[in-house]
Amino acid sequence: MIIFSLISSLLIILAIVLLLGLTPEKITEDILRIISPKQSLRDCVKLAQGKKKPNKISVELKHIQDTLAATDKGGQFAVICALSLCLLISGGIFAVMINNLFLIPVFSITLAIIPFIYAKGTIAYYEKHIQEEMETALSIITTSYVRSNDIVGAVEENLSYLKPPIREIFKSFLGESTVISSDIKKALFHLKEKIDNQIYREWCDTLISCQDDRTLKTTLLSVVNKLTDVRVVNNELKTMLYEPRKEYFMMAALVVGNIPLLYMINKDWYHLLMGTLPGKIVLAITGAVVLITAGLMMKYTKPVEYKR
Repeated sequence: MIIFSLISSLLIILAIVLLLGLTPEKITEDILRIISPKQSLRDCVKLAQGKKKPNKISVELKHIQDTLAATDKGGQFAVICALSLCLLISGGIFAVMINNLFLIPVFSITLAIIPFIYAKGTIAYYEKHIQEEMETALSIITTSYVRSNDIVGAVEENLSYLKPPIREIFKSFLGESTVISSDIKKALFHLKEKIDNQIYREWCDTLISCQDDRTLKTTLLSVVNKLTDVRVVNNELKTMLYEPRKEYFMMAALVVGNIPLLYMINKDWYHLLMGTLPGKIVLAITGAVVLITAGLMMKYTKPVEYKR
């Protein structure tokens, strides 16, 4: 009966979407407008001065959108947002169907973040690939630049050894510095904005400084070595971080699995948990704790990142 009610609710939602002419792009724009409303000039100034912190949710959504666009999957962001909204509504409907209103926020939030977890997994793979290719590219370009004192020649000399997407980034730099403008500093500044990585941006800043003082070129090697250090540390921590994650997922599975187990062991206890007000509150608190601790677990077991 619950399944039929859930299907009926989803069909009603689909009918409303078709009736109002909603598209994934329109839904995405509305969601972004709600999460990140238009800021005043005063708020923009405070953000630039560091007196006001940006909205973490809007920053994360912007990062996902930009990264998907960089991987030629920009159209998926609208689909992810629309799917997340549908799952959010479905989670609330399911909580109502099992007659536990306290579980509405838990189910809604849990289902809504599933598409973004998938997107983050895709982004993590892309960023790992970027990290590996960037380490190789910066190393060989730095070696050539230290020898020749010519960053344009160093990039041109090693362009054939670079792999996508790093190759396209340096290819655009080469085109800008040789065809569009002879201002190397400006081209390096544009190159700096291509990748959101602290070590990469420090490398570009050092290159910009080297255009005025050639003696600073020896510091480029130490900057590149930071990429190697971060990779080595992450490889060493990979096994150590896997164990806490595995233990957490086992404990979470035991907590959730106790509910159907309780049904098989003692149905009176099960109905007490599912049908009474104290039992419903306990379920809601347990679900909220699992959801919050899952977020904290992912936060504290993510790979190490270099911070300046």
